Amino acid sequence: MNAFNWKRIVVKVGSALISPNKKGCSSHYLLAIAQFIVKCREQNVEVVLVSSGSVAAGAHLFNEEKPSVTTKKAMAAAGQTEMMATWDKLFDFPAAQVLLTHADLRLRDRYVSIRNTIFELLNHGLLPIINENDAVTTAKLKVGDNDNLSAMVAAADADALIICSDIDGLYDKNPHEHDDAKLISWVTDIDQSIHDMAGEASSAVGTGGMKTKIQAAEKAVSHGINTFIINGFTELSFNMLLMGKNPGTHFQPFEKPMQEHVHWLTHTSNAQGELVVDNEFDSAFGESSEALTTESIVSVEGDFSVGDTVLVRKTDGTKLAKAKSNYSSCLLSFLADQEENTSATEFESTTGPIISENSIAILEKK
Repeated sequence: MNAFNWKRIVVKVGSALISPNKKGCSSHYLLAIAQFIVKCREQNVEVVLVSSGSVAAGAHLFNEEKPSVTTKKAMAAAGQTEMMATWDKLFDFPAAQVLLTHADLRLRDRYVSIRNTIFELLNHGLLPIINENDAVTTAKLKVGDNDNLSAMVAAADADALIICSDIDGLYDKNPHEHDDAKLISWVTDIDQSIHDMAGEASSAVGTGGMKTKIQAAEKAVSHGINTFIINGFTELSFNMLLMGKNPGTHFQPFEKPMQEHVHWLTHTSNAQGELVVDNEFDSAFGESSEALTTESIVSVEGDFSVGDTVLVRKTDGTKLAKAKSNYSSCLLSFLADQEENTSATEFESTTGPIISENSIAILEKK
């Protein structure tokens, strides 16, 4: 571990490792992971554990082959306690449970509060164990998979994100179907070809396949975080990491990481609405909030309030930026419709910029 010179890491463990057969929690695969965490802490490396598995752990308590959404929530409520108890038995130091929904992450004040809580737990020597709060989430509030959740958590000043999979890493083709599949050991740029290599989940109990792991890696590396996809079912993977060796696929971080608030806007905060501008609008307006005026806005989509995140895009669909709105959708719609009576110049001089000057994330995707 000293070879990597890490001070804080996030380890993501999936449902297939927690409950391989949906018959409650099993420590069979978790022991090696727990030993890895113990050795990291012995070398003064802080660890945050993101652990899926509550639904899988609680499934054996419900006699339903095709459980409803409500039943799955009940499974999660029952399985979460068993999962925490299983982890607790593997450590001789205290752990702390942190259950999140996407609403906790996409709202800036709650996101900062979570970061501070994690930091305080680490400062006192506790192991934060984080999971999505499946018992209360709705489709609107759900992150959806703990791969992406782990990347959001890693943005809390982690040096490395280690995502455990059921295969050795990213292959150029599905190794379950092709004997000649080759492991990609090093990725310097997550482009479309890398996304094309990602397949769907092969595990019967997991919700995240390689696709979500690549998405998580993309989030993490943009924040300057070394990201690894490794085989979590073999002890060798963790021994190699401790020796400073790459056991799977290593995604190289950006040399110039995004600033923390820009990363949050880009990868964590969901846009609650859209400000649609004309196709001729200057897409290179950079981080200047003054470039966007009511005169530039063609339409206002969605229902959002002051302080919500909005997407700025052209009418052809080109996404320009995500930003914090200084005004509600209702007011902006009214002002955009009153261009003949209220000029953009007059509006700006009396009320200020439409989007917050210090909360703009420039996008390049269409």
